Amino acid sequence: MTQPQVTIVVVPRERFQFTQKSLESLYDNTQYPFYLIYVDNNSPDHIRAYLAAQAKAQSFELVRSPHFLSPNQARNAGLRRVTTPYVVFVDNDVVFSAGWLQALVTCSQETGASVVGSLVCQYEPLHSIVHCIGGDYMEPAAYENFARGEKGPSGTLSEVGNWIIQEKTYAQNQPLADVKDQLTRQKVGFIEFHAMLVKTSLFNRIGLLDEGFCCTKEYLDFCMTVTRLGEPIYLEPSSVVTFLTHPPAPPLSLSDLPYFMLRWSDAWERASLRHFQQKWNLAESEYFQKRYRKLGQRRRKELIKPLVSQFTFLNEPAQKWLEKRLVKIEKLFNRYLVRQYQLTLSHANSPLISSYPTPSFPEKSIQKKHLKAVLDARQSASSFPSPVDSVYL
Repeated sequence: MTQPQVTIVVVPRERFQFTQKSLESLYDNTQYPFYLIYVDNNSPDHIRAYLAAQAKAQSFELVRSPHFLSPNQARNAGLRRVTTPYVVFVDNDVVFSAGWLQALVTCSQETGASVVGSLVCQYEPLHSIVHCIGGDYMEPAAYENFARGEKGPSGTLSEVGNWIIQEKTYAQNQPLADVKDQLTRQKVGFIEFHAMLVKTSLFNRIGLLDEGFCCTKEYLDFCMTVTRLGEPIYLEPSSVVTFLTHPPAPPLSLSDLPYFMLRWSDAWERASLRHFQQKWNLAESEYFQKRYRKLGQRRRKELIKPLVSQFTFLNEPAQKWLEKRLVKIEKLFNRYLVRQYQLTLSHANSPLISSYPTPSFPEKSIQKKHLKAVLDARQSASSFPSPVDSVYL
């Protein structure tokens, strides 16, 4: 019997409530052979029990962490166990269309691409509204200089000036039916981690995913690293998935609140953005200023606004007043939550637990002839904290 060439690594994105729907969809719509490694990121008890039962029934590897992990930490926990030529990273809130995995593998085989992403839709009705069909993060001239390995946007090998990030995602929020005929397999500047295929050999050149990105922009960092290696990134539009946590998603489950609030905490987001800037020599542009101003917006939309909307007897000015006050209180509580998380980690000695421990992927095995540009880009990462470091206090 031919062994699968693909290992799917599923990790939590921001909540756990879609675990069963996502896992059932994975098995129902994936005919191409695969191994599955599922990273259980300290999920609530009922989810933990469900995953344990499914791991036995479906014979997949369940890796459990006794504390919350950032997405890249969770991906690395799975990646260390991968032995197949391909690894596919998938979030735990994704549902799949038939043939999605076969399409990704075929694209890689036909183009030689080391990284291929699915066409990603958002929430229901399934596979109908575009979220991400890839995008760009620099103007064309600057991108060409960046892809050549130059250190600055001036087109020289000296580090002059700073790169300016201008992230653009095309056709977002448009009906897929309106744009599908225009979509073809194509090279793109970036894709997102919702459903991403990578040749496992690529990690022999770059090491594991950068855990300095604990909250945001980890997909840009990965794609920028791949671009610096001279490797193309492809969108495969015949592979379609949908992630379920994009508004108007159902309200958060109470058991999901602790991870959601940590995952989108001000501390984690701020540290990720600062790491992104320092690692890649990025300008302090409006792109970053806007994101620093909006720290906590996800919590405000998912927690505060739904709460305020229940006070229907208040007029609009009163509701806005209440919302502002609740935001201030929540920010204080969020800071407390991150401190408590750090204290928990400082007293935790138990490592990741796997039901079938078969660690096989090297922690970091960079080739001697690794591109100098990638090494330069990674110099700052060694001095930057991981998501469990004291910077979050």
